[in-house]
This record gives sequence, structure tokens and C-alpha cells, in this order.
Amino acid sequence: MSLTLRTISREQHLAYIQTLPAASHCQVPAWADVKTEWRSENLGWFDKSGELVGAGLVLYRQLPKIKRYLAYLPEGPVINWYAPNLDDWLQPMLAHLKNQGAFSVKMGPPVVIRRWDAPTIKAGIQDPDVKRLRDIEATHIEPRAFEVADRLRKMGWQQGEDGGAGFGDVQPRYVYQVPLANRSLDDVLKGFNQLWRRNIKKAEKAGVEVVQGGYDDLAEWQRLYEITAERDRFRPRPLSYFQRMWTVLNTEDPNRMRLYFARHNGVNLSAATMLVVGGHVWYSYGASDNIGREVRPSNAMQWRMLRDAYAMGATVYDLRGISDSLDETDHLFGLIQFKVGTGGEAVEYVGEWDFPLNKLLHKALDIYMSRR
Repeated sequence: MSLTLRTISREQHLAYIQTLPAASHCQVPAWADVKTEWRSENLGWFDKSGELVGAGLVLYRQLPKIKRYLAYLPEGPVINWYAPNLDDWLQPMLAHLKNQGAFSVKMGPPVVIRRWDAPTIKAGIQDPDVKRLRDIEATHIEPRAFEVADRLRKMGWQQGEDGGAGFGDVQPRYVYQVPLANRSLDDVLKGFNQLWRRNIKKAEKAGVEVVQGGYDDLAEWQRLYEITAERDRFRPRPLSYFQRMWTVLNTEDPNRMRLYFARHNGVNLSAATMLVVGGHVWYSYGASDNIGREVRPSNAMQWRMLRDAYAMGATVYDLRGISDSLDETDHLFGLIQFKVGTGGEAVEYVGEWDFPLNKLLHKALDIYMSRR
């Protein structure tokens, strides 16, 4: 199968994404407008008959002081990763990106390698010898994903020692998902643990209401988000980032981004953003106040978002990143503990991969990033 690769228009790219059951929200054309500090390009792969059979959003980041770029395809490109001729897909891409002035390429194949169901993870948490997800046998292993990883290595793609690529994965390698396909909402709720079900009931009893917000409510979102940032000690994104995200994503597709609030007695206690691409729905950012936790607003909000995703016909509700640590003393442990309560499963992707087109500059970037 001979493939050609060329720059395509955003319209072509979006039309292609719309034919698929799902794709990452980082690979829709409008994502380029969210990431304004990067230059972007839309790539298309064409088969012999001239049909568009794959697409990728590339973000270019210029190196300080020189006109060379890191080319990044977050959670992409959107191609047939299991094709026996993976070279035919990736070689033209590397040649093209080199021509564009890239010194290194980073990509995140949307290929799942392992899955662990909730009971397996719970057993792992209770076992003192288990420190990481990888220490427990996966419930499901995808052999084809190992073949993809082998092929990439043979082609010269690299991953760091920790399995994260070069200067560490930018997008999460481990995520937590609740599968919705071929399940009733009752099945989904039964999959929740007792604590989650109790908390959902508690919120209902207390009169917590979950409402959708719009662009004008982003300032209120920001208030809760900054409280969360201070509590959890991370640097918050500015309000302008979420305003831009809302505008560009919903201009591309009016249902691409949603905003939710859980409120009690008229006071917003928690909030979340949701992203939708085809049948894949993500819980993207979350925020909560330091007050009102006893009425369980976050559980109520997640249950509402999950039900809305289900009503849209989503096949998966994705709670996004988790750490692979099952050690209760780890500061990230609470994240997996909260998400595991939804039933669902932990999912490991093959991670991000680097291809150094210029080894010297790639090494320099590695050193620069590790010092930051």
C-alpha cells in the first residue's frame, strides 16, 4: 500500500475526524488554537486512490535562539497503528517534518497496551508487596500493542528508561476509564463501589444540584480552580486559557466542550470541564472549594456527567490521568483511589515516543527540559 502525505486544510482534517468513532481531543484541528504558543500544521495521509486515510495535528515549538523546531503530535497521529506497513505511514511523516525544520519529533500513539479492572486494582492496593500497577497482572493485554512498540524501536523511535519518552510524557500514559458500550446505566451504577453510591445518595438527599454553565460562568469556574490550585500546590492556568478553549472548541463543534457546577443552597462547591469527540467523553479539568465537602458535590457532579455522556451515546467516559502508584503514602494515590470507586478500569497506553532528527539538538533539548 503506497501512501502519500501532505498538508491538508483544517476543514479536510475535521471532516476526516468526524468519520471516526472517536479520536483524541488533542488531535482535533481546533486544539491548535488552544495551544497558541505553538505553530501548527494539519497532515493528511492519502492512499493510491487519493482517499484521505489518516490525519495528524502537528504542533511546532521553536528552540530558543535558533530556527529549529520540536514537532509534537499529542495523542496522535490518527492513523492505522496496527497496519503491517507502519513504516509506510511514519517515514513520509518524518521526512516531511524534517523539511519543515524539525530537529526532533514527539508523538503519542493512541494505542492501549494493558487494562486493569477495579477488583484487580483493589486487590493490588491491599497487597503490601504491590507498589505499582505494573506489579499486578493486567486483566487484559493487547498483544498487537507490543508489536507496535517493537516496530517503533526498530525504526529508531526512542523512549526513556522509565518508559516515558525522553523528557517524560506530556500527555498521561495511564488513564482511568468507565466503559459505557453495551451496558445499561444500572450496570454502570452497580459497578460503583459502596462509598461512591452512598456519596451520590448523600448529595441527592442534601439537595445538591448539578447544572451546566456557559462562557459567562468561566470566571466562577476560575474561582474554584484557583482554590484547588492553592490547596493542591500546582500552578493554575489563567482564565484566558479556558475562555479561549471554550471559544475555539465550541466554534469547531457546539458540543465539544461543556462546563458543570455542583451547587448546594445556591453556592457552587465544585466544577468540571468536559470534552467530547465522537463516542469518547473526557472529564478534563476539575475544581472544588474547601467548604461543603460533606454534601459530596464531586460525586454528584461525576454521576451527572457520566449520565450525560451515556445519553449522548458515548462508548467511554474517560477520567483522564492517574499515576501508576498504588502506594498509599504517595501524594498521587488519592487520585486513583477516587477514580477506582467508579468501577471502570485503569488503562495504559504505549506512551510517548521521540525520534531525534538531529541528535545533538535533541540531546540539548533533553538537558534543557531536565533542568526546568
